[in-house]
Amino acid sequence: MPELPEVETTCRGIRPHIIGQTLEKLIIRESRLRWPVSGDWIETMPGARVDRVWRRGKYILLDTTRGCLLLHLGMSGSLRLTDPAAPPRKHDHIDVRFSGGVCLRFHDPRRFGCLLQVEADPEQHPLLAGLGPEPLAEHFDGAYLAAKAAGRTTAIKRFIMDSRQVVGVGNIYANEALFGAALLPGRPAGSLTRAEHDRLAGSIRQVLTAAIAQGGTTLRDFVNATGTPGYFSQTLMVYDRAGQPCRLCGQALQSGRLGQRATYWCPGCQV
Repeated sequence: MPELPEVETTCRGIRPHIIGQTLEKLIIRESRLRWPVSGDWIETMPGARVDRVWRRGKYILLDTTRGCLLLHLGMSGSLRLTDPAAPPRKHDHIDVRFSGGVCLRFHDPRRFGCLLQVEADPEQHPLLAGLGPEPLAEHFDGAYLAAKAAGRTTAIKRFIMDSRQVVGVGNIYANEALFGAALLPGRPAGSLTRAEHDRLAGSIRQVLTAAIAQGGTTLRDFVNATGTPGYFSQTLMVYDRAGQPCRLCGQALQSGRLGQRATYWCPGCQV
């Protein structure tokens, strides 16, 4: 599933190509996504100018002069810049075409993504209103984590993957951040000391920043806006490396299931 670094990489890739551009046409080849792509807005959005391209959690938002387009990549989606004359591939469900020949093509094999139009403040939309802070924002730190985790018995990995606590820390990066903070994934969130929360907040920021710099992680089918894969998978410390030696201490990495998600850790480095 595309996670925060993949979505941020996509935003950065498409932003310079569509800011200030006028939306000319929406082509819906398959409307049966997570929610049906339907409504009068499909016909009324053409003519709108794009003023801002931004991200909230794993959602991509295009602010225009006629409302906001809210898009989620789902479990296997990608949003690519392409020649509008290029023949669509299987699962190329939507084209968003702009002046100047720019085309954003939404590819989603599993159809778990979405494209919605929001007329009011998108931050108040039900999909966004309950989200926690951005992990790269200044106010996300150890003090915030400690306050939210106080008295909580849920595993720290599940806690940081809860978008109500902090957005965008998906399974890959939760495993990596906990390794970087030297914390076992199953530790109760409320058992961490303030120093451990500080380490964890810093590790989350470091892991996500590094992943964004490398264009995300390609484990199955993520590519960025130009069709280029991400390379962060080449530097993963624990994720999907069960049985291999830890890059720091040499002990064999272990794996298990936590909250139905694959979980990886080093028994020597994490406590």
